[in-house]
Amino acid sequence: MYSPQRQDFVSLTLGDQYSRSYTNGKHRRQSCWRKWKQLSRLQRSLILFLLAFLFICGILSYPSLTEQWRGLSDRSIKEDWVEMDNGGLRPIPPGLVPKIPPGVVPGFQDIPPEVMPEIQRPSIPLLPKPPAMRKPPSKRGPPVLQKRGNVSDWQVKDGEEEIVKRDEDGGKEAKTVISWRGAMIEAEQGTELQSTAHGKEGTVADAEKAASLKPVTVKAVDRVEAVREAFRHAWKGYKAFAWGHDELKPISKTHGEWFGLGLTLIDALDTMWILGLKDEFAEARKWVETELSFSKNVDVNLFESTIRILGGLLSTYHLTGDTLFLDKAKDIGFRLMPAFKTPSKIPYSDVNIGKGTAHPPRWTTDSTVAEVTSIQLEFRELSRLTQDPQYQNAVEEVTRQVHRLEGKRDGLVPMFINTNSGKFTRRGAFTLGARADSYYEYLLKQWLQGGKKETELLEDYLQAIEGVRKNLLRQTSPSKLTFVGELSNGHLNPKMDHLVCFLPGTLALGAHNGLPADHMDLALQLMETCHQMYAQMETGLSPEIAHFNLQSSNGRDIDVKPADRHNLLRPETVESLFYMYRFTKDSKYRDWGWDILQSFNKYTRCPMHTNLTSLYAAVPGPQWGLHLHR
Repeated sequence: MYSPQRQDFVSLTLGDQYSRSYTNGKHRRQSCWRKWKQLSRLQRSLILFLLAFLFICGILSYPSLTEQWRGLSDRSIKEDWVEMDNGGLRPIPPGLVPKIPPGVVPGFQDIPPEVMPEIQRPSIPLLPKPPAMRKPPSKRGPPVLQKRGNVSDWQVKDGEEEIVKRDEDGGKEAKTVISWRGAMIEAEQGTELQSTAHGKEGTVADAEKAASLKPVTVKAVDRVEAVREAFRHAWKGYKAFAWGHDELKPISKTHGEWFGLGLTLIDALDTMWILGLKDEFAEARKWVETELSFSKNVDVNLFESTIRILGGLLSTYHLTGDTLFLDKAKDIGFRLMPAFKTPSKIPYSDVNIGKGTAHPPRWTTDSTVAEVTSIQLEFRELSRLTQDPQYQNAVEEVTRQVHRLEGKRDGLVPMFINTNSGKFTRRGAFTLGARADSYYEYLLKQWLQGGKKETELLEDYLQAIEGVRKNLLRQTSPSKLTFVGELSNGHLNPKMDHLVCFLPGTLALGAHNGLPADHMDLALQLMETCHQMYAQMETGLSPEIAHFNLQSSNGRDIDVKPADRHNLLRPETVESLFYMYRFTKDSKYRDWGWDILQSFNKYTRCPMHTNLTSLYAAVPGPQWGLHLHR
């Protein structure tokens, strides 16, 4: 009931409350002001600065926030509704969104039957199944290394730039698959959608809807260009700090000498020609023409000078037809001949190319079997080109003597031979690693070089392979990797040098030229082992020596001792991968080689390639264009 007195009471009460509120607020404002005045000037300045800073941040962030709010509100029915079921996210066409009664939680069971044909499994694919591609390289290394992979900064940068580029010819886009290590697998041109059969990959309607989505394409990394870039990187350092000298020391940016004959430059000539680096080749050729002289009072190693200088010059002559290189090859070949003037005709290890004298190492009269039996290809070829038989006669005498010698074991040879007696020394140790490796390799290659007519070479090779099977071949635990061990006084040592990885390629080369098919079977097994010597290491790089477990107690096939935890950029595995790909056409071998290059670029590339423990650096050089120097 209305009462004037009650109205007055309410008015008075409210007025009193308002008055007290006003008075209290006034006192609070005066109290705050007094507190503000009590603050120091520095404190007040700091508070004002913080308030101004927060105000500016609010202004700057306002546009981006409003855009997000606007974007959320504008979506509505312009985009497909998305329904979630236990199979994941699936687009539902506009206009087919069911009306859900109030209070009902939307779910798969609430969709009207007339909508079901459009959205039931198999769901509309966002992208069609890509065209069949070859398998990416298998994963390797522990999971911690699989996050980023062996990709150096320059590769990441180049890859990001190339993703947004198109092929310049025809405007077509290329598609690549990126492996776990970051390596780009070769591209397939175009991104054609494949039609799919109903009930297998999806319906025709699915494919049509998927075709409306524009596929994302990237451009492949040019592997050939990546190899050229690696060479240029090393060559740039050599040219800047060691031009005309034997080796580059990239850490100190100085040079070192073995013989003072420009070993790196000579040995890189054929590599530059093959890579098509004509400007770099022209500069190096000019140095050979105007600066290279063998008239020096210097001792050189017969084996090293033969494979690097004589072999490099002969290879370059064959590639270019330029007689400058043949003339230089004849000069150095003639100067190396005094090494064969020994009582046994087994050559000394060292020759003074200026004085025309030769001698064994100062600490022994022995030469290693690998060194005296791995110069034949070069000297035989020099005789063929010059029509001068003295070179071939000298090296073939060595081959004949080794063929007749006692002390072999099922075709396997000891590691040392005496230059005075011409007999094997330190018998009882047999290996396909250091000091014996290339003896076996050169048996097969001389047989091929001579037109498969020299039966003694073939007999020695076949007998040696059977000796390997009988005495040195074993399998690891737990993965059954086949490896070649070493024999010492009848006891097997389950260790294998990286040098032994020449064997898969050599076996494959022989099988390709008509030798027993089981040689290829063994090549495949050993190639896998050599790959695992890289793949099972955290860096993706092989140690110098691997020790294999016959009865593993730690679950690993391979162990590496502290003294062997370094990599010398040896070429044996890469050469074998080259042969295996050429003969089998299995692209995994190219991928494995690419992974090795990626690992070298990541872990050994300093301002000019370095190795892991001793800070060696790779510059263009022996055997495959990259060599190691301290």
